[in-house]
Amino acid sequence: MHEYPITKRIIEIAQEFAQKNNADEVKQINLVVGDYSGYVASSIELYFEIIAEDSICKNATLNIERIIPKLKCNNCGKLFVRKPFSFECPDCQGQGSPTDIGQEFYIKSIEV
Repeated sequence: MHEYPITKRIIEIAQEFAQKNNADEVKQINLVVGDYSGYVASSIELYFEIIAEDSICKNATLNIERIIPKLKCNNCGKLFVRKPFSFECPDCQGQGSPTDIGQEFYIKSIEV
């Protein structure tokens, strides 16, 4: 449910950008959402369609680039995607530690 206010804010930012650039409509919004960001991409898409209906974003395409979380091996330093129930590095069998990869959440670009 917390996707609603963040989606509303994304639309507000896009509208502000369009107004600053003297544009009548927003054509595309490119968003980056990490799987561990705390936001569900499919919920943002759903709310976007509803909220954008009465705005200059109503015909805009929302593209969401999902970032899959990665661990970093404590031995060899390789970044890798964690397998269920394991923190083991696929290269050296060392233990992986969490990174910030997968926690991203930002507007990458807006096209007017």
